[in-house]
Amino acid sequence: MHGDCEKILFDEDEIHRRVREVADEVNAEYAGKRALCVGILKGSIIFFADFVRLLSFPVELDFMSVSSYGGGAVSSEKLKIKKDLDGDVTGRDVIIVEDIIDSGFTLANLKQMLIERGAASVKTVTLLDKKERRKYGITPDFNCFEVGDEFVVGYGLDFNERYRTLPYIGALKRSVYEK
Repeated sequence: MHGDCEKILFDEDEIHRRVREVADEVNAEYAGKRALCVGILKGSIIFFADFVRLLSFPVELDFMSVSSYGGGAVSSEKLKIKKDLDGDVTGRDVIIVEDIIDSGFTLANLKQMLIERGAASVKTVTLLDKKERRKYGITPDFNCFEVGDEFVVGYGLDFNERYRTLPYIGALKRSVYEK
């Protein structure tokens, strides 16, 4: 375990097992369909790659980079699109793949935006669900794990661009992020 982590919440085997289970659920729902999987950069990239390789129906891949945090650690509640989709979503079944849902602001706004752009349907798949901090009425359609109000890193999640490549999800020590 990395020295900056307080504990491991989900190890590599648990993550891979649960990602497969969620992919199986999505495969059952989308059998016979074609979907556009949208990865939300950067945090979802490792989860996204593992997840889409387990899908058994035809998918296209695209990415968005969005932020609601500006330069701080607290959401500004203003969605900033840093990188938009390359293609049109009109009439498409869209699956948003996100690393973590916290307050729900980003995911709720992304989902609404894609619906307004004409998507036939928009479903959400999240690696982590932090229900304790939810302010917006959105629940992921598919979720791998629930976490408490801890600062989590690894498997794509970061703190100041560090820890993304840890093969597990760990809780970061308070002393690291409260400096």
